[in-house]
Amino acid sequence: MASAAFRVRRIGITAAAVATAASLSLTSNVSSNERPVAAGSVQTRIADPNAVVPPRKAHTSSLISSNKDNPLDLLIIGGGATGCGVALDAVTRGLRVGLVEREDFASGTSSRSTKLVHGGVRYLEKAVFNVDYGQLKLVFHALKERKQVIDNAPHLCHSLPCMTPCFEWFEVVYYWAGLKLYDMVAGPRLLHLSRYYSAQESIELFPTLSKTGQGKSLKGTVVYYDGQMNDSRLNVGLACTAALAGASVLNYAEVVLLLKDETGRIIGARIHDHLSGFEFGDDKYRAFSENGVWEEFDTYAKVVVNAAGPFCDFVRKLVDKTTPAMICPSSGVHIVLPDYYSPEGMGLIVPKTKDGRVVFMLPWLGRTLAGTTDSNTILTMLPEPHEDEIQFILEAISDYLNVKVRRTDVLSAWSGIRPLAMDPRAKNTESISRDHVVCEDFPGLVTITGGKWTTYRSMAEDAVDVAIKSGALSPANKCITDNLILSGGYGWHPAYFTIIAQQYVRMKKTYGGEVVPGIMDTSVAKHLSQAYGTLAERVASIAQNEGLGKRLAHGYPFLEAEVAYCARYEYCECATDFIARRCRLAFLDTDAAGRALPRVIDILAAEHNWDKSRKDDEVKKAKEFLNTFKSSKNAQFHDGKHK
Repeated sequence: MASAAFRVRRIGITAAAVATAASLSLTSNVSSNERPVAAGSVQTRIADPNAVVPPRKAHTSSLISSNKDNPLDLLIIGGGATGCGVALDAVTRGLRVGLVEREDFASGTSSRSTKLVHGGVRYLEKAVFNVDYGQLKLVFHALKERKQVIDNAPHLCHSLPCMTPCFEWFEVVYYWAGLKLYDMVAGPRLLHLSRYYSAQESIELFPTLSKTGQGKSLKGTVVYYDGQMNDSRLNVGLACTAALAGASVLNYAEVVLLLKDETGRIIGARIHDHLSGFEFGDDKYRAFSENGVWEEFDTYAKVVVNAAGPFCDFVRKLVDKTTPAMICPSSGVHIVLPDYYSPEGMGLIVPKTKDGRVVFMLPWLGRTLAGTTDSNTILTMLPEPHEDEIQFILEAISDYLNVKVRRTDVLSAWSGIRPLAMDPRAKNTESISRDHVVCEDFPGLVTITGGKWTTYRSMAEDAVDVAIKSGALSPANKCITDNLILSGGYGWHPAYFTIIAQQYVRMKKTYGGEVVPGIMDTSVAKHLSQAYGTLAERVASIAQNEGLGKRLAHGYPFLEAEVAYCARYEYCECATDFIARRCRLAFLDTDAAGRALPRVIDILAAEHNWDKSRKDDEVKKAKEFLNTFKSSKNAQFHDGKHK
């Protein structure tokens, strides 16, 4: 208990220092929010209810039209949160911007996150006990960005209370003091005040919480607030917002070669377009497949930004195969359970499991999300969770619940790869951290990696600042993304779903071909409002006017109309784009996604004019993709790991 008392005293002593640092932080941020009026015109363009993103062909044409004499200002490689954030930041500064992504937007790490927009409670704990001002600055920074992410995409992000169970009175004091410190650091960006709940109150708030744990009775809980998001839809929102602002964004376009000038500076990239079939003038590099489809082209830019996440070393090695790696990939596994595991409006955080790891259980899109693990891994496009990691999560949460935790309840399980970064300029590997790194280790190639979802905006700002300096670019204004509301968010409010529910009906085609009306029930209206914001009316109009109002899967609010909408206005090019990243059915319920797949492919085929061969190929690829989500129905076990 002596060491315990010391911990509490240290928290108290640190509070004064934190308060001083907080006031300094707030003072220094005032001037950064005084942005040029130029933000207004950009926001007006993005918020225009009649605005639609340019078609994919227009983006391809724009990238091809760049040449040595008329290059883009920035060409960004990578369509995750960071890459799309860089594109949005740069284009809203008045720069000419292109972005290419070899798969779909958010196809990698950015769709496989914990779904939390958080300030970093663990970092604050490290800052206190290690007397580490660097860690403290990380928390200040993350809390600032947390509030801005939520404010800039209010339909996709919200605050979420998280409960920490305490089975000793010391834990009550310890976590209460620590989370009050977290509130203090947040200052005016505080979401809600943390507070203590008695054991009885805690059970009322979280009915499945066990009254005993570790052989002791529950003394109460401390509840604090962080943010939660729909990560891949936020990523797609960034891409579409950048497109509305004037950036050329292209998914399924892979960089196969970096172009250099006579001095060795990077001046562009050769891009393999997996989907286009264009023909252009003879002055361009062109490559044709066997059927004559035009596949590759050169795009020139004053600066190339490498935002390829865990795969950024692959891009760097296109310049020099011997360059040392700067990424240490880490795997995080998550599972999805039925909704009855957790109440709708409360999460559960276990700060220390038996082996010292942190585990959470959060309500997410009508189901329960649990995780996570943190282990070294190899890089792969489709990471799979190991069975022992799934079992670890199940066992960890079972210690705190009064409900039987079963492997058969796992609706979906997936693994995401975190790009832990090491600055290539560092002399040793101790610099590996969760902070981000921006460097230009090759002239003309700026690499941005590391960090976390919460700080994507400021990461993008740092990268664009370095790129401007590298290319001697001339932006029209300073960064304005700190107060830039994303597409669908402008004018949205939590009661917006009532407009959808009251003004639209769902016209559904029966198996006999007859079109019959159905009500726009509350669950569907809320889903559309929270997924598309003020653009939900466009989806509802398709459901009403085109007979696409039927649900895609029983028990889920996703509509056929969403497939058509996403194909037209969100660059949804493949079946997996929809079931995984436009709607989240693959992440929520793998089996339900498989059942919805044939109808999804039929609608996409009608939108994109697919033939039978393409439809068959989509079925095959989607099933391969879904097999990596180890739900209870597609799992095969062998010595603790999947076959």
